[in-house]
Amino acid sequence: MNMKKMKVYTKTGDDGTTGLLSGERVHKHHVRVRAYGTIDELNSWLGLIRDFIEDTKDYDFIIFLQKKLMTLGAQLSIEKGGPSPRLLSNITTKDIEAIELEIDEITNLLPPLTNFIIPGGHMLISYTHLARCVCRRAERFVTELHENHHPVAPEIIAFMNRLSDYLFMLSRKFSYDLKVDEIKWTPE
Repeated sequence: MNMKKMKVYTKTGDDGTTGLLSGERVHKHHVRVRAYGTIDELNSWLGLIRDFIEDTKDYDFIIFLQKKLMTLGAQLSIEKGGPSPRLLSNITTKDIEAIELEIDEITNLLPPLTNFIIPGGHMLISYTHLARCVCRRAERFVTELHENHHPVAPEIIAFMNRLSDYLFMLSRKFSYDLKVDEIKWTPE
């Protein structure tokens, strides 16, 4: 059996455009590309965080999230009404509820939040705050895409919003697990 190897480079993007899964070509600076490109960046941050996690449950949930982000990125690379790959399952309310359940479990573990928290204290905590910020940026691009005549499924927007909340709570959990005091910010 002779399988042909796929090349990484196609040269089709040399003109500053890229192909969407739906077949349409758009500029590489198109808000759709910024949205799913930032999702990819977020997924890479989650991979870095996962590399430092010792808790099996947190590790497994990060893998779950990374798989969902791959799905979400694929969803964003299809124009509304365009053909969808056969094996692509969309982000659902069950995915959002899974994140909410994790947030609730972490919330029950931690002392109540009474102030804003200054990011930092340990590399893992800082990476998680960076991922939260990238998630918020991705969320802004997704909502910009949605508001500019490129409708996005409401589940995608809710997923991104909940994911950034989860990442904030995960950073707090890491502070708790690592016995790192949170530095609270109070206006002077």
